[in-house]
Amino acid sequence: MGNPLVSIVIPMYNCKKFIFDTVQSILDQTYNEYEAILVDDMSTDGTVDFIRQHIDSDDRFSIIESVSNDGAAASRNKGIEAARGKYIAFLDSDDIWHEDKLERQAEFMEKNGFAFTYTNYVKVDEEGDDLNQKVESPESVDYKKMLRANFIGCSTVMFNQEMLGKVFMPPIRKRQDYGMWLEILKRTDCGHCLEEYLMKYRVRTDSVSSNKLALVKYNWSLFREIEGLGFVKSLICLISNIFYKLFIKR
Repeated sequence: MGNPLVSIVIPMYNCKKFIFDTVQSILDQTYNEYEAILVDDMSTDGTVDFIRQHIDSDDRFSIIESVSNDGAAASRNKGIEAARGKYIAFLDSDDIWHEDKLERQAEFMEKNGFAFTYTNYVKVDEEGDDLNQKVESPESVDYKKMLRANFIGCSTVMFNQEMLGKVFMPPIRKRQDYGMWLEILKRTDCGHCLEEYLMKYRVRTDSVSSNKLALVKYNWSLFREIEGLGFVKSLICLISNIFYKLFIKR
């Protein structure tokens, strides 16, 4: 049997400055059994036309153009809905994969029968220069542990949709990836880390994740409204998340 198909979901919004490097990191993969689904959220900077020229006639790539600006969660969910692969992987439009990321992670999952995996990653600045900051994720996480903090980088995740079914992100503007990991961990015992640095996370001053106060607000909404946790439990989880963000995840 050949290698299983991996569906890569890439949400895009006004990312013309970075999307070339992101897509090139897909084209450079040593693993060729993939489909890349780019979902544009009504960009106004020419992102779609620019990247369409780059992918040219490569039929592994497709572009979904939204008719309204609905945010990253909605874009990723459109990609998930269209995904045909055994595995679904996420890649943000400004992040970069190591060339053997898909090969190493697919092999890791196939060999061990894992449903949900992620990797370590490094941080780079807006120009792609190394910030000498490495982020190590836990060897494994279950639902209870995941409530303590979002230990997982979105662009490192791969999950088996044949085992878990279609899993979608909650319809919130921020922390939707965290909400999805929690939902996945309700369907499987735990997630597993491939302890290699296989993704470059681009730190941007204008990114959604750079607004710390807003993230606190959305964490609270996630715990209370999406997860349905009580007030005290939500407060404990919120404090744990803040502690992790301030003192552990650098």
